[in-house]
Amino acid sequence: MKHSPQVARLIDALRALPGVGPKTAQRMAFHLLQEGRGGARALAEALTTSLDKVGRCRRCRMLTEGELCETCLAPQRDSSLVCVVESPADVVAVEQSGSYRGRYFVLMGHLSPLDGIGPDQLGIRELESLLDEGGVQELILATNPTVEGEATAHFLSDVASKRGIRTTRIAHGVPIGGELEYVDGGTLAHALSGRQSFT
Repeated sequence: MKHSPQVARLIDALRALPGVGPKTAQRMAFHLLQEGRGGARALAEALTTSLDKVGRCRRCRMLTEGELCETCLAPQRDSSLVCVVESPADVVAVEQSGSYRGRYFVLMGHLSPLDGIGPDQLGIRELESLLDEGGVQELILATNPTVEGEATAHFLSDVASKRGIRTTRIAHGVPIGGELEYVDGGTLAHALSGRQSFT
């Protein structure tokens, strides 16, 4: 069945969301148009307002409505520690752990030459400027444990080492509560190579 042009446009727009395929997009569109019109209007207004008002923090590139994000403005954060992540969602994940009190730098992706994503697209110049200001003593590399994430971490390590800044990599391995028989070989290899003294 062919949809009307506006319905087809809505379905295509919803497919831009991660994990949303054609059937899910169609189901969402029909729900919004049939019984969720109030919610649809609120969603449209929130999207429009967010697109107009939300940008990137001048210092760390986190999503924010101001020139600086709340983390960069917080005086109690340790400015000698900078944790480099790939996305704003990664900042949220680290913050939810409750164990990190430093600052962040958000790449908004990872190096991927085949996709045309190089250092300029990731804001590496801004990171270099931040490191050149002085005060940063440790760069924590928290990119994802993918081929691209590892390549990005190596690149960033070189950027920091040229400035005499210590770099560390977050540990990867067996999750708490996990059983070894269910852990894949790559994860187990990471866990073994990153083992620590047991005291």
